[in-house]
Amino acid sequence: MSKRIAVIGSGFSSLSAASYLAKAGYEVEVFEKNEQTGGRARQFSYEGFKFDMGPSWYWMPDVFESFFNDFGKKAADYYMLKRLDPSYTIYFQNGDKWDIPARYEEFKNLLESKEKGAGVQLDRFLADAQYKYDVGINDLVTKPSLSITEFIDWRVILGSLRLNLFSSFSSHVRKYFSHPNIIELMEFPVLFLGAKPSKTPALYSLMNYADIKLGTWYPDGGMYKIVDGMTNLAKSLGVKFHLNSEVTKINISNNKVSNFIVNDKAYEFDVVVGGADYHHIEQHLLEEKYRRYDEVYWDSRTMAPSSLIYYLGFNKKVVGLEHHNLFFDESFAAHAEEIYEDPKWPTKPLFYVSCPSKIDPSVAPEGGENLFILIPAAPDLVDTEQHRKDYLEVIFERMERLLGHSFKDNMVYCRSYAHSDFKTDYHAFKGNAYGLANTLKQTAIFKPSMVNPKISNLFYTGQLTTPGPGVPPSLISGKVVSELIRKKIN
Repeated sequence: MSKRIAVIGSGFSSLSAASYLAKAGYEVEVFEKNEQTGGRARQFSYEGFKFDMGPSWYWMPDVFESFFNDFGKKAADYYMLKRLDPSYTIYFQNGDKWDIPARYEEFKNLLESKEKGAGVQLDRFLADAQYKYDVGINDLVTKPSLSITEFIDWRVILGSLRLNLFSSFSSHVRKYFSHPNIIELMEFPVLFLGAKPSKTPALYSLMNYADIKLGTWYPDGGMYKIVDGMTNLAKSLGVKFHLNSEVTKINISNNKVSNFIVNDKAYEFDVVVGGADYHHIEQHLLEEKYRRYDEVYWDSRTMAPSSLIYYLGFNKKVVGLEHHNLFFDESFAAHAEEIYEDPKWPTKPLFYVSCPSKIDPSVAPEGGENLFILIPAAPDLVDTEQHRKDYLEVIFERMERLLGHSFKDNMVYCRSYAHSDFKTDYHAFKGNAYGLANTLKQTAIFKPSMVNPKISNLFYTGQLTTPGPGVPPSLISGKVVSELIRKKIN
């Protein structure tokens, strides 16, 4: 008789794990707290506007393609991709505005026009970044990180110096470039990794390779098309979904999960995969004696940022915005300091604006515009309605100054989302949006483990465990935990 496996949560890692486990022949059921699958990548609609609630950048298309290929499918079987050109636009503190070209030679020419020799340096920088990407994505992140012995590998050992595990991202970038705008351009992908560039390992220049060489893409219909595709794939493999079904307690007997409680009903499975917030599952669903970590451990973790997000609808087209827009017109260093070193609501925040209706008419009414605005912020802050109102005023003032026209008079819808919402909807530890910071002390075997030695049939997946935050790593996390389960329970 096939073993029965329950997956708690339905974010990217959970959907990935459920599909791989179903393919392996297990009977899989997914229990989701909210009304739709996707976790932080949910979607909602309002009078013709369609808003993706979470992830909005589609990077590393090879990881998505590899996932679907594992099931004899292609991403195109579920959604159509467009490569964005420009990839994104950046507004810098010195008043410059750069449209970042999708074509590599054009990108090189842009950098060369700003700093003599930067084109050649870019080739060198990205050759190094590609090596890290190949080792990182194909080797390092595919391991469950249960033991240091997993990393005793000739490629990792021989290439350890090239991986730059012990040097900072900030110093690494400055070996190649000196122009302040180029440095900020290269450093921006690590802003969401959970530490200042000076404290992030240079290994993560692999993100620059993903950005510049692999490109920025968009799935027609929005990012939820990925969730929809993965959900349909899982269903085709026999996975059963329970929505509006929050797990409220996990009971243990003889060092095994005996059952868990959903809506006052007990469910019994042979194996349970925790794809919801790791801290919540461990600290709130398990009795204290069965927890691997205590609150002291969790409080000592360095978290990636949370976010203050706005979902805005306008009754006219917004001139001057591309699909992705980075407003770095204030100090990058000062905002990073207020996220990571001296946590507080930012004084002069950087922010990001996504305008998917520029290329996708399905996400806004005819003649209207759909804006997603995000301010990265320190986790564990108290957010109030006044904070939300005040920061929207700051954003509109800055955008009006830089784009030359007003916004408020044409706004017909506004919804905000911040720390308290992350906690309510996802039980997110400290209201985080992106999981644990990718510092050296929280990499690989130093992340919360996928297994609990006190409970033989409970496993974890997702952004608080291996390999870390982000959509592509979450897909990989689901695959890794599924392979681990197959080895341990067969």
